[in-house]
Amino acid sequence: MAETAATRGQRTRDALCAAAVGLVAEVGWGRVTTRLVAERAGVPVGAVHYHFRSLTDLLIEACAPVLRRVVDEVAAGLGTANDLSSGLDWLVGSLTGYAGDPAALRLPSEIFLAATRDERLGERIDLTIEEFRAVVAGWLERCGHGPDAPAAATVLAAAMDGLLLYRAVGVAIDPTALAGILRRIVTPLPG
Repeated sequence: MAETAATRGQRTRDALCAAAVGLVAEVGWGRVTTRLVAERAGVPVGAVHYHFRSLTDLLIEACAPVLRRVVDEVAAGLGTANDLSSGLDWLVGSLTGYAGDPAALRLPSEIFLAATRDERLGERIDLTIEEFRAVVAGWLERCGHGPDAPAAATVLAAAMDGLLLYRAVGVAIDPTALAGILRRIVTPLPG
């Protein structure tokens, strides 16, 4: 069966998005150019502006879903955690999964930094952060947290973001020690 124009177009868009994500992780958001994306995707430079109004539009479309996938992974991981201890071990352990991939560590930081400068990206990232906190708050509630679960989720999410940033700049972390500290922070006080 012959490939349709729509299928070819979608394949090109997908290649451009994959190239953009890889380049943001490697060279940083601000150093990605139309030419670099086209070369990485193996398409003519004009294809970038044929499929996207601007390079910024491409970068937003390509990178915003990266954090969405993180939310989905966290929802799946915490969905199997029946208590605070196992959930925190899973969360902190997820940070070690980035150990062999420095580019993967830099990508979220680049996206967050770009979101401070681009309102459209910032709005999308804000929604994703809210979803992340809702997932974590839901898990905390299932583990016995009361009405402060959303606030505890905010603190935990900020701690995880900070730890990810530390890992991106090469700071070694001890998952066991961190899980213990985080456990004390989010364990509800009696009474």
